[in-house]
Amino acid sequence: MRPISIPPYINQLYTTNPREIATSALIRERYSKLSLNEPVVSIVMPAYNEEANILQTLLSLSNNITQWSVEIIVVNNNSKDKTEEMVIAAGIPCIKELNQGITNARNAGLAVAKGKYILNADADTIYPKDWIEEMVKPLAENENVCSVYGRFSFIPIGSTGRFTYFFYEYFADLMRWMNKLFRDEAMNAYGFNSGFRREQGLSVEGFNHPPGTNEDGWLALKLREKGYGKLFYVTNIKALVWTTDRRIQIDGGLFKGTIKRLKRMIGL
Repeated sequence: MRPISIPPYINQLYTTNPREIATSALIRERYSKLSLNEPVVSIVMPAYNEEANILQTLLSLSNNITQWSVEIIVVNNNSKDKTEEMVIAAGIPCIKELNQGITNARNAGLAVAKGKYILNADADTIYPKDWIEEMVKPLAENENVCSVYGRFSFIPIGSTGRFTYFFYEYFADLMRWMNKLFRDEAMNAYGFNSGFRREQGLSVEGFNHPPGTNEDGWLALKLREKGYGKLFYVTNIKALVWTTDRRIQIDGGLFKGTIKRLKRMIGL
């Protein structure tokens, strides 16, 4: 069952003050323990003007409990604010990508990543403690899995309440089920909550995609069509991530955003 309210642990991370020196120090301390050895997992996170959100996200990732050695790579995609300064102060590697766009940023991170497994993350999302472990597990245990994607819930920043999103998320689950049955499961892969093997991703030219498609779903499709295996939907509640509803707000709110997504699903 999906949570009706935001769990206390997630809410505590989301409401952390990113400007407190203690926040950066805590990220440095915890990330140093995650990245002791040569990385097996690389988490790639594009960022554009994310000074208000990114440290909370990095804190959630550095809090993860996993058997794997982890590196986090933030790709500064021409931010005009203090995003890069804050990331570096927190002890997290940060590279620049001067060509604007999410595809360019994700490809830049993939190019320098060292891990066997790549996990895609976004700077406005809070990740639970077991996210890394649960997302990597299907890739590590089954060579016939080429890409993983997971579930998410919304943190409201607009006028729509969490109770409303509780029901909307079940509706979104239904849409994903319909995508898998009638369209293509690759449409369910989102860049803030998915993963794949680095060498396989490089072999299909990374996140490059045709106009009118999305970079994350298209990569999953390319991996499957290349014969690397199937997609795996991570449903364990311990891997449920929490992301803000700002994309829905950009689409004009929940009602307009839902209509837009329905039209896209039926090809209008």
